[in-house]
This record gives sequence, structure tokens and C-alpha cells, in this order.
Amino acid sequence: FSDGVLAIIITIMVLELKPPDGAAFGSLKRLLPVFSSYVMSFIYVGIYWNNHHHLLQAARQVSGGILWANLHVLFWLSLFPFSTAWIGQNYDAPAPAAAYGFVLLMAALAYYILQRAIIAHEGRDSLLASALGRDWKGKLSPLIYLSAMTLAFVSPWLADAVYAGAALLWLIPDRRIERQFDHRP
Repeated sequence: FSDGVLAIIITIMVLELKPPDGAAFGSLKRLLPVFSSYVMSFIYVGIYWNNHHHLLQAARQVSGGILWANLHVLFWLSLFPFSTAWIGQNYDAPAPAAAYGFVLLMAALAYYILQRAIIAHEGRDSLLASALGRDWKGKLSPLIYLSAMTLAFVSPWLADAVYAGAALLWLIPDRRIERQFDHRP
């Protein structure tokens, strides 16, 4: 189900990309902000997809609470097409840049809740609890999103750069769960 929802999110985002009015390559220049917002959101959805797979692989069982927490994550991710389209069409306006950050923030918090639901179900000595450890990236990301949301009212461009920086932070492969699988008896 989650894979299907994420595939639909990406499909909706790509359908928002409209071809330019002109037939020359120069007519693509006007689409650069829309395309850039699509690329950024595609990367974020890809990061969530990848980490979501690892997260659920670490779970031995899934409870009703975990399913609801997962649905909570999918809800916030489902808002990516809206926030992506809005920031792409209004790339120099503060409100869309802040709203984009709000969706990123809420998705990150929902993902944290999902992690905690799995750990609560499986125990503090579970594979996931061991793999996450201090989870500095997971704790730092909401702070980054909050700062970028505030920065959006000073400079939407700088806020976008901060969002890109946070995505780069997560593009570095996080092998904690995979390492735990390697050491599983």
C-alpha cells in the first residue's frame, strides 16, 4: 500500500509539469522553478521510500498502532504534490516556501512517530532501537525545517537552499539498519 501511495505521489507531481508554450529550448527557462521544485520533491519522496523500506524491514510484526502511524506519514507525504506545485509556481514568495517546509517538518515528525510506534511495539532492545541509536539526522532535520520556514520570510531562495541541504544530508546512505541485519543472529 505504501509503495503504491508513494508511486501515486510521484505521478501526480510529474503530471504537474506542463510543456512550455514555445518550441525553442529557450522556452524551457520559464519552467526551471517548477522543474527544480519537482526534482527536490522527487528526491525527498525517494529518501522517504528508501528509509521507509528499511524501517519496516526492521519490524518483526506490525500492530494497528503502527499501521495508523504509517498512514500518518503517508498523509503528510501526500501533500508533497500540492506544496511542490505551489512553490514551483511562486518560487520567490515566502508563504509557499514556508508551506513547503511545513510539509517537510510534519512528514519528518510523522516518520519519527512511526519509528517510536515500532520501537514501543518491539521493545527498546529491538533491531530498530539498536540501529537508530541517537538518530542525530532524525533529530536535526525538524530543526533545519523550522529554521528554513522562518528564513522563507527573509529569503525564499535561502530557505530553498536549506531544504536542499537537508535533502543532501539524507542522500548520504544511512546503513544503520542494514548493519543491524548483518549482525542479527
